Amino acid sequence: MGSETLLSGESVIVVMDANRSRGNVSALKWALNNVVRPKDTVVVLGILCECGKKSSCFPFYMGIGISTILERLEFSTQGDMTPRVLEEEIIKKREEYQHALQPFYRQCKRSEVKLEVKLAAGFPPRMITVEEARNANTRWIVLDSPLKKDRVFIFSQVSCNIAVMKGCNVATIMPSLAAECNNRRPMNIDATTSFTQPEKSHPEDLNPLQEENDPGSPLSTPCWLPLSWQPGFPRCFTLADLETITNSFADENVAYKDEKLQVYEGVLLETPVLVKRFAEGNDRFWSEFKVLSAVRHRNILNLVGYCCTASTMYLLHDYPCNGSLDGHLHGIDSMAKKLSWKVRWEIALAIGGCLRYLHEECAEGPFVHLGVRSSNIVLSHNRSALLTGFNSARQIGDSTTSGGSLPVDGHFEDGNLAGDELLSIDVHAYGLLLLELITGQQLTSRESRGVGQALTLLENGSHDQLRDRRLVDSADEVLCMASAALLCLRKCSSPRPSISEVLTVVRGDRFAAGLNGEFI
Repeated sequence: MGSETLLSGESVIVVMDANRSRGNVSALKWALNNVVRPKDTVVVLGILCECGKKSSCFPFYMGIGISTILERLEFSTQGDMTPRVLEEEIIKKREEYQHALQPFYRQCKRSEVKLEVKLAAGFPPRMITVEEARNANTRWIVLDSPLKKDRVFIFSQVSCNIAVMKGCNVATIMPSLAAECNNRRPMNIDATTSFTQPEKSHPEDLNPLQEENDPGSPLSTPCWLPLSWQPGFPRCFTLADLETITNSFADENVAYKDEKLQVYEGVLLETPVLVKRFAEGNDRFWSEFKVLSAVRHRNILNLVGYCCTASTMYLLHDYPCNGSLDGHLHGIDSMAKKLSWKVRWEIALAIGGCLRYLHEECAEGPFVHLGVRSSNIVLSHNRSALLTGFNSARQIGDSTTSGGSLPVDGHFEDGNLAGDELLSIDVHAYGLLLLELITGQQLTSRESRGVGQALTLLENGSHDQLRDRRLVDSADEVLCMASAALLCLRKCSSPRPSISEVLTVVRGDRFAAGLNGEFI
């Protein structure tokens, strides 16, 4: 009884697909019957992923203001949906929402449980779930079955138990690894049995990550060593190995899919991994495999392994549990705010150091990446930024560097490029990345107008006008990144400086001021 008192007053978050039929409340029913305790707060989080389309919406009573949702949807470009149409749709559904949830309000009142209902539209489900969990003293997250594809990512981000609905009264349990239930296997639990924590240890099935730090930080640092750095890796895997890792390539394990590539989430030796499956004849596999087999750096998403069959090829990577840099900068504002100036500066140093390794230090090199941008940078457990997206990378002097189309200074040029010209492509892209870290806005190499305006402000010493307004303070790190960005992007720089010279400016070494006149 004493432990019940100590654990009371916590939160249980039930995440539901708001586009499903209003009759589907199995996740909420399961939570109330199995894991909710008196004095708990149950947060029903409805995710509207297809708002404005001709599909039914689960009847959620609005727990957040309509104006908040409209503001986000305007930036989310949800098809032809307008704020007025969305507001009318919400108002029309309001009575329906209250009626459907009334029995649960009564049940919670009898059990001394507080019920809150929120509706999120225009946000990635995994990100809004993690954000909600971090803002509350959360003990359980219960995921509706259509959201099970996000379970590995959410599990790596939070320190609470997770239940994933499999059927009307059945859930798969992923026990919290921050508590005493380390190395326990997910179990199927139905509502007809009493709820107990799993007892048997099956280390082959679970992620061993432990959140020892502040769970509210997107860059917390547990004690964890990537598989790619452990003895015996990278190595060759069999197809049977990959089927075990990915649950036989189950649909719910698919993290990304296009015509030529499928990416699966999986678990290997208690650790989340990503498995890339390349279509037959996809040259991207060979280009990535050739480069990643030759390079190894703490700021590269290195290889865990590979597998080649008669028709299909696979690459395995460590799972970047904190997502991509562009997801943080251009997703939920609160996530971008957690990327302080110091953190952004550290990301700039990490990626710059990675490029210096590729350009100047790799024994098999030099290599060029040719795809440096925020979507190809992921954030890992140990506060590290990792460069990925090596499908366009190549070794200077390799025959594959001749011909074709390569991005140069914001446009594409055909023909043969010398080694220095290839290196300058990465330096230019790094300058754009620095601008993105400073502004929080996407500035791709093709958006010459936006880049030109930014350069004008930098040249006039007006870098304060470029700062991301979501960060209220300023810092010396902004000055260093701004000076380095100008050095990378200034058109009169010929030849373009090396990445080592640029890194000197990013670090703030005063003797480097002569590279671009003086610090801004």
